Amino acid sequence: MTGVSAPTRDPLSDGPAPPALEAWLTANVAGYQGPATLDKISGGQSNPTFRATAPSGRYVIRRKPLGETLPSAHAVDREFRVLSALAATDVPVPPVHALCEDHDVAGQMFYVMDMVPGRVFWDPRLEELTTAERGGIFASMNETIAAIHRIDPAAVGLDDFGRHGGYLERQISRWTRQYRASETGPNPAMEDLIAWLPENKPAEGETRLVHGDYRLDNVLIHPTEPRIVAVLDWELSTLGDPRADFAYHAMTWRFAPDLFRGLEGADLNALGIPSEDEYVARYAEASGFDPRGDWTFFLALSMFRIAAIVQGIAKRALDGTAANADAAAVGAKALPIAERAREIIEGRG
Repeated sequence: MTGVSAPTRDPLSDGPAPPALEAWLTANVAGYQGPATLDKISGGQSNPTFRATAPSGRYVIRRKPLGETLPSAHAVDREFRVLSALAATDVPVPPVHALCEDHDVAGQMFYVMDMVPGRVFWDPRLEELTTAERGGIFASMNETIAAIHRIDPAAVGLDDFGRHGGYLERQISRWTRQYRASETGPNPAMEDLIAWLPENKPAEGETRLVHGDYRLDNVLIHPTEPRIVAVLDWELSTLGDPRADFAYHAMTWRFAPDLFRGLEGADLNALGIPSEDEYVARYAEASGFDPRGDWTFFLALSMFRIAAIVQGIAKRALDGTAANADAAAVGAKALPIAERAREIIEGRG
């Protein structure tokens, strides 16, 4: 029977796959031959992710966190749907196999996809790479998000993946609610943003597929080449304004490295990384969507969203249900991220 309560301990851990999961993989993943050995992939803050190594190949299991979660958060079922829809497009995504909604199999809903070989980078300065490699990766990131936004949702079966119109208003409302549901202490800058954003919302743009969390550490880079081989972490994807989606990605240029893996203060020219202006202009040309007329709003909305997201991580850390041990440290950044957004709307950043 499918249930909603979390087990007292996580049924998934490093080592042999439990019998219930092994049976499900055998029945639902084409070509699967077990047994599988699991090991948890570290780094993500949202959905626990496991590598499953079996005689038939290597797979990835993406599961919702155990315990109660905020409404509409950790939507691995939506992630599974969008990955399936994009399989035949020029957006690089991992091949997916099956979705499991029976909580008795692994403690929560999950899906299985192929493991794509590649590299994950966390620091956008990419100091371990050459100038040419940095430039190539940033060019690939720019072209890939433009490719996502060029897709006609109806053409890939995603016309009902979200509501048409009103996206910016819904984003403000949604992340305000999520923040309120996760509050652990006062944050005056968040209160200022909650008041400022609705009063400064621009006219709605064209409705397109939006990733919702597109950044360097949510893409896989080819093992040896400076290009993206897979876009990951689609749980926040929906239909919406592509300008807002791009701004969320581009706010990297406004964050200091010690705040949220940013580029602020780096010698971009020496690194071979484009300036913010160059990067935005390249996206506008490649995608057909130009966010520059309302850039302050889109940056502020983006920072407001990420502050609300990390506040949710802080709450899960207090509740003991966070996916990673460093969740409390990440969650503590909700305050300075909100303060950075306030600087931008006040013209000080």
